[in-house]
Amino acid sequence: MPRIEDEDDLHDDEEGETGGQPGWRQRLLTWGLAGAALLLGFLIPYMLYLNHQVGERFGKLRWQVPTRVYARPLLLRTGLAMDAQTLKTELDAASYHAGDGKRAGTYARNGGRWHIASRGFDDVDGRIAPARLEVTLSGGEVLAIRDIANRRALRSARLDPARIATLYGQQQEERRLVRIEEVPELLVTGLQAVEDRDFNHHMGIDLGGMLRAVFVNVKSGGDTRQGASTLTQQLARSGLLGIGKEQTYTRKFKEILFALLLEARYDKRTILEAYLNQVDLGQRGAQAIRGVAAASEFWFGRDLRDLSTEQVALLIGMVKGPSWYNPRRNPERATERRNFVLTKMHESGLIDDKELQRASKAPLGVTTNAGNLAANRFPAYVDLVRKQLARDYPADSISGAGLSVMTGMSPAAQGYAEGAVVRTLKSLGSKGRPPLQAGLVMTDVHNGDVLAVVGSRDVTEAGFNRAIDARRPVGSLLKPFVYLLALAQPDKWSLASTISDGPISVSLGRARTWKPGNSDGRSHGTVRLQDALAQSYNQATVRLGMEVEPKRLADLIRTLAGINSDGQPSLILGAVDQSPYAMAQLYQFLAADGRIQPLHAVRGVLDSRGRAIKRYDAAPPPAQRGDAVAARLVGTALQYAVSSGTGRPLVRDGLGRLSAAGKTGTSNDSRDSWFAGYTGDHLAVVWVGNDQNQPTGLYGATGGMRVWSDTFARMPSAPLRLSGDGLDWQWVADGHSTDAGCPGARRFAFVAGYAPSYQACAFAPPPALDEFGNPIAPPEEGESALERAGQAIRDWFGGGDPAKQAPPEPVPEPAR
Repeated sequence: MPRIEDEDDLHDDEEGETGGQPGWRQRLLTWGLAGAALLLGFLIPYMLYLNHQVGERFGKLRWQVPTRVYARPLLLRTGLAMDAQTLKTELDAASYHAGDGKRAGTYARNGGRWHIASRGFDDVDGRIAPARLEVTLSGGEVLAIRDIANRRALRSARLDPARIATLYGQQQEERRLVRIEEVPELLVTGLQAVEDRDFNHHMGIDLGGMLRAVFVNVKSGGDTRQGASTLTQQLARSGLLGIGKEQTYTRKFKEILFALLLEARYDKRTILEAYLNQVDLGQRGAQAIRGVAAASEFWFGRDLRDLSTEQVALLIGMVKGPSWYNPRRNPERATERRNFVLTKMHESGLIDDKELQRASKAPLGVTTNAGNLAANRFPAYVDLVRKQLARDYPADSISGAGLSVMTGMSPAAQGYAEGAVVRTLKSLGSKGRPPLQAGLVMTDVHNGDVLAVVGSRDVTEAGFNRAIDARRPVGSLLKPFVYLLALAQPDKWSLASTISDGPISVSLGRARTWKPGNSDGRSHGTVRLQDALAQSYNQATVRLGMEVEPKRLADLIRTLAGINSDGQPSLILGAVDQSPYAMAQLYQFLAADGRIQPLHAVRGVLDSRGRAIKRYDAAPPPAQRGDAVAARLVGTALQYAVSSGTGRPLVRDGLGRLSAAGKTGTSNDSRDSWFAGYTGDHLAVVWVGNDQNQPTGLYGATGGMRVWSDTFARMPSAPLRLSGDGLDWQWVADGHSTDAGCPGARRFAFVAGYAPSYQACAFAPPPALDEFGNPIAPPEEGESALERAGQAIRDWFGGGDPAKQAPPEPVPEPAR
């Protein structure tokens, strides 16, 4: 009979199967919970760490922005010397484009009338609003300015400046931060239509897209890579968060975590704005082009707001691969990608059929160079900017700090100066002459802005800056300041005073003597001060310089330009080594009507929000009356030097219209050629020489002055009109004021109250003659000249047949 087991035995067996040893389901659950605990134990601290990284790196985005250097805004005012070519040069430099003159950043020209749509910008004195202007040029000047929108005449208007350089920090990244409101709506919506349709709705990742991408990649066996990154994920791997771009599962996992954290911490607007400022859109050497604003300038030379539909589409298309779709290297590939984006924009209803057709047929519209983002185009000028900023900002605090440095540079003046240096040195080059170099500094006589700096004949190459750092003997460029000291003593000296230009011997002590001679090897007897300066006579100048004392000359140039000298007699003839910049500072005193006006390349520094944090353009104190009058007297003599002295070639060049004041300078053995000259608007000092200090065979008039002439032959500038305030112009003969018609009389300017006493002309002035040479007697008392003229006609016709009347013999002119 079979044995029947007891119920307890049955229960014991079940417990052995299910309870004594855990079942596989229970073991799986245990292991799962343990793994989850381990994962959470690792993931939570890791997520906290990543969250900290996101906040820290995302918050430092603004410090990755380079500092930009801008030219001065173009100040248009009625009466300003301006021509069409110069205005176009200024507009082109600031990335204006020919167009309808209605959209910001465009201009339209109809003869002398220009319609210009300016962009708003921040300047040292605040925000300048955009405007639509009508500017009329006529006769080489600005005739009128009108605000088109408000229909009113303006006395002046400012146009936004050109960017001339970029100062990078440790990262060679070009970036220009923009707010999302400043980005064209088509670019924002088009980007989402192509790259991330669900951007406004997902939580940072697109799960459906990721699954599709995994399926495609697995199906292709790894031969095809399909991404499914959202804009948030692209931002995470863009370099901002430093997770790299390598195609690994670890990198992808980290990217997903970063994207989730970004979405959790920031709103969609902030993420999209960061993306637009961070996205990689090109490379120029070691310099990465980051963000849509920088890319707009790099590829199209335009402000972001000025982009056309097809240019917006190209930028969006390049997001996928800026190197692969580089429009300068691969235009066909770029065109295909752009048209794909245009199609997507059309499908999304962002553009209509007509715009799709037009934009698809349009050229790519990229510039041949890097537009405003080219390598620093003006190395000599930027070198001066860096030197000025170094007084207040350590180098590592200004570069890459996202600041705006507002300078005084004029793109037109810089271009004219560079062209003049290149052309002149090329024309002066010869086999018998050593290689020539040049330095040039141009300033605004009204405010001390440095408008142009040329430091080499290779104007675009960085290196030794001869305009700032080269110090060479200045020669006769110092002579006007000898005469300035003399003329500051009006009771003793005037331009009409005479002085001997005979041989002179100056004792130097210890049985040494100095016997300077004239450049032509001759003495010129007794000469007037004005002639001695205009003809640059050495002997007369040394004689005058010893009268006013070399020590006083040393004090003067130290006060005006910080030039230090021991005050030896040789200083009178320019035996001091200085740079063109230092001499420009010295001559600024004369050009600025006797004001001590510090030169400045930097007008001010703005922070990342456009607020001025430092200004350098403060107006100098007004000139003392005595300084102003003495400067004007020297100015009249230097004008005479141009019209009748060593600067006469400028008149032959057609520059007499400028009434410029100028002085040539030549060092011993013609090693250095100098010219300093100023007009009503501009001062320019030019040096031409050789780096090895070899003789060049050039004088001031054949070297430096040739560069000056070439520059101002093209550059609009107002004539020099010296103020008559404090001056008294008199005709002088034999040491006395006299009548204009007196033989030998010349006109000179004197300090008011110090003109010589009047003396009637020693010889009667020649009589006024009629058309036949007869002397015209003065009218009798009570008889008007008109009545006398009528009587003469009646006498002529009433005295018989006019045809038979022979005119009397003319009276010969008295000998002069």
